[in-house]
Amino acid sequence: MVARVALILAGCGVYDGTEIHEASAILVHLSRAGAEVNMFAPDCDQLQVIDHSNGKPSTETRNVLAESARIARGNIQSLSKLEVTQHDVLIIPGGFGVAKNLSNWAIKGKSCIVNQEVEDAIKEFHAAGKPIGLCCIAPVLAAKLIPGCELTVGYEEVADGRWPFADTTKVIKELGCQHVCKDVHETHVDTKNKLVTTSAFMCNAELHEIFDGIGKMVKEVLDLA
Repeated sequence: MVARVALILAGCGVYDGTEIHEASAILVHLSRAGAEVNMFAPDCDQLQVIDHSNGKPSTETRNVLAESARIARGNIQSLSKLEVTQHDVLIIPGGFGVAKNLSNWAIKGKSCIVNQEVEDAIKEFHAAGKPIGLCCIAPVLAAKLIPGCELTVGYEEVADGRWPFADTTKVIKELGCQHVCKDVHETHVDTKNKLVTTSAFMCNAELHEIFDGIGKMVKEVLDLA
């Protein structure tokens, strides 16, 4: 059976969109597994645009769907067209776009609002008992929308800079979810909620380690399907 995967993107670039290496790694592993992939993104303006050469905000306005099309090589649809019944698996890579475009977590933290189309997709996949894979910062979407779920974004201590976003775990626990410490090459599988998470660039790790961790996430979420 060929797994039909919906991949939601959040723009193009780590600081204001989808983390490109994570998206690419997911697509490579899905290709190797023989999955059928459809990509989607919200058709809306980005919260902000960052000049990735210096990390500073720009005055530009960019569209999330148009920017995501760069990663998808143009083969992408508006998230409004996602039909859960036509897919077996949902995967969302990380990048600051998750916290800026798919939600406003970057501003509001645990009080954030998730983009309505993103919220609908996650809740509908979950209600249908279809597995969801999330990496990097994307697990915060599950923490917000799936009460009491188990997930990982890595470790809970900065550990000499290896886990620079460790404070995220505190907010996840404040939302009533269980955070499980896992290294970058590992995943956590919440079998009850069919939720697979891995830390990816939440860890200051080598690219091949992040690639391998994402590969494990992809394998396990496909196995659940």
